Amino acid sequence: MATAERAELSELLSTLAPDGWETGSLCRGWSVKDVANHVVSYDDLTVAGVASRMVRGRLGVHGANAVGVAEGASVTAERVLEAYRRNPRPRGLTAVAGGRIAFLDGLIHHQDIRRALGRPRPIPAERLVQGLEDAPAAFVLPARKLSAGLSFVATDVDWSHGSGPEVRGPAEAILMAIAGRVPALRDLSGPGVTPLSERAWSLQPA
Repeated sequence: MATAERAELSELLSTLAPDGWETGSLCRGWSVKDVANHVVSYDDLTVAGVASRMVRGRLGVHGANAVGVAEGASVTAERVLEAYRRNPRPRGLTAVAGGRIAFLDGLIHHQDIRRALGRPRPIPAERLVQGLEDAPAAFVLPARKLSAGLSFVATDVDWSHGSGPEVRGPAEAILMAIAGRVPALRDLSGPGVTPLSERAWSLQPA
């Protein structure tokens, strides 16, 4: 699934004009090019390279990611596409845990790009369900905190979770919302949307 996500993202990226690459993504402060480069930026890093990025990021994943984005600021769109062609299957740090990190990271960031560009796509149900199941356990995501005490019902795939005030909507929107992407909240309904929205907004940078 991680490989399929990467292939579909690469296909989308190959269609973009220069202004598409520079469009702001759903990741605050990151352009489409930044996000696309981030997805493959750990593939060729050695253990020493990962350690260096972590140290410069003050031993935090978000800090390390910011370091990686800063390092890739001058990388051209063509070089990003070359990285996708060179590594069609995720490898390196994100490929651990059976590729689950690469899959969830790729799935969410793919949508960070597509939502920003207004380029929706059909996503296979099995990928959406897997993403929803994996998200609460991903320590780099706020999913566990955002979803606590709420129930979720996907309206387009066979998936539900939790108990409490209900949040209903497309599985992709639920996934993106519990990943902290505020724009996805508009696609959801139910009494649980208000507390979910309040929590998501509280996590946004000032």
